[in-house]
Amino acid sequence: MFTGIIEELGTVRDIKKDSKGARLSITGKTVLDGLKIGDSITVNGACLTAVSISAAYFEADAAPETLKKTNLGELKSGSKVNLERALRLSDRLGGHLVTGHIEATGKIKEKKSAGNSYLFFIEAPKDILKYVVQKGSIAIDGISLTVVDVTDRSFSIAVIPHTMAVTTLGTKGAGDTVNLETDIIGKYVEKMLLKEDKKIDAEFLKRHGFSK
Repeated sequence: MFTGIIEELGTVRDIKKDSKGARLSITGKTVLDGLKIGDSITVNGACLTAVSISAAYFEADAAPETLKKTNLGELKSGSKVNLERALRLSDRLGGHLVTGHIEATGKIKEKKSAGNSYLFFIEAPKDILKYVVQKGSIAIDGISLTVVDVTDRSFSIAVIPHTMAVTTLGTKGAGDTVNLETDIIGKYVEKMLLKEDKKIDAEFLKRHGFSK
């Protein structure tokens, strides 16, 4: 589990692809502290496993499905990536609960200045947008962000200067692909409601502790 608070920008040192997937070699500093073989780490929001670690970089394998479903397949030597180590139970939850399981990719259709921040307008699949709510949380390339608005084809986010400076969003613009993971809590709520197979009425609210 992760928080969506990016620890540092890493650089793809090398990427070797074959029919079995790809091995990514990524330089870093902060994320290497305490990192062990077998530990989980997100790369642009996608949860990968460290399989080799040195003083200046780590290596992780990406399956063909991961390369297909995320923007990791677009990476090349020199690409910048967002990195975050797995959450410890003693850590502060500065963002929101992020699993590292990318659901789909979205495309930035517009990026514009808004005061001292930037507004990003991102197109996304309809089955993703149903879990995106105004003022709710969403992970974009692993970054925990707050949704500004939602339409039937896209949503928007506001990004402050600090986030622009310490994540890949600082160099991304219209036409670029981003990894998307919606808030997992909404999916659990949906499953509970579908399992009940009943409408939400006074009795439902009382039974689930929302009213007396």
